[in-house]
Amino acid sequence: MLIPDWVAKLKQSVHRHVCGQEKVIDRLILALACRGHVLLEGVPGLAKTRLASVFSRCLGLAFRRIQFTSDMLPGDILGGPVYVPQTGEFRLRKGPIFSQVILADELNRAPPRTHSALLEAMQDRQVSLADETIALGDPFLVIATQNPIEWEGVYPLSEAEKDRFLFRMQLSYPNRTEEVRILEAHSLIGPVGEVEAVLDPDQIRELPKKVDGIHVARPLMEYLVDLVRATRSPQEYGGLKVFADQVRLGASPRAGVQLLQASKARALVAGRDMVLPEDIQDLFPDVMGHRVEWDWRAADQGRNEAGSGAFLHAVLREVAVP
Repeated sequence: MLIPDWVAKLKQSVHRHVCGQEKVIDRLILALACRGHVLLEGVPGLAKTRLASVFSRCLGLAFRRIQFTSDMLPGDILGGPVYVPQTGEFRLRKGPIFSQVILADELNRAPPRTHSALLEAMQDRQVSLADETIALGDPFLVIATQNPIEWEGVYPLSEAEKDRFLFRMQLSYPNRTEEVRILEAHSLIGPVGEVEAVLDPDQIRELPKKVDGIHVARPLMEYLVDLVRATRSPQEYGGLKVFADQVRLGASPRAGVQLLQASKARALVAGRDMVLPEDIQDLFPDVMGHRVEWDWRAADQGRNEAGSGAFLHAVLREVAVP
């Protein structure tokens, strides 16, 4: 298995400035390859913002950070008409969404009205301003962050908004070795300085075309569909009946489409021209984790996150592999 040169160079460049978080970096690369978006969750101080900034610079893409606050309005993100006294006319001012990599920092601090400003951009890669519909640039990647331990002054993301993210990733504390490396790096290079770009926009625009060319056998498509449907009908599987009264909402067909694209991207990054069952199995929890909703009683008993992971791994065990 020959990993493409660009993948190795990109990881190496990112790791010069970010210690650890190997799996999160892998998922960012997959999202880039199949035009997805990523939601990062973690307590403060785990380098979520640094990772997004370094990743965009390694790609040679324009980067904008949007700090979400409780008083932010949709116009602060999208822009809008601005009156020009000299001409007596209104001129369209584009907001920070018109970039290539967007860091939506602390997304859940803004009210739902502001969250809605991202939906059209993330799904259709366009923005409606006044009487105009303006296409966003290509590539376009949204990396959103939120703090999962704060419950005051935050607004939970709607199901529609969560469904627009290809992956939701939990950032964990570094291990001891990684934490020592963080201190060494801080002493040597300090804040993020010059970052060498290893790709350019033209190369990145070719990646989705290569992903579309990855072959997926019909039995694997049926296997993927069975996995998605099992999240909606756990009562039909003996090993999943214990979860039947806890799952309120299973994954949608859109989740299946995104899992398929992510699996093809994983095959591409691994240097293969076809999808294997391991591609689907590895990505299944990260694609489905934020799409499976639990009954309020399970959530109230603190089983939401842990239960979701256990449920998804049980689905992988129950559904037969072709």
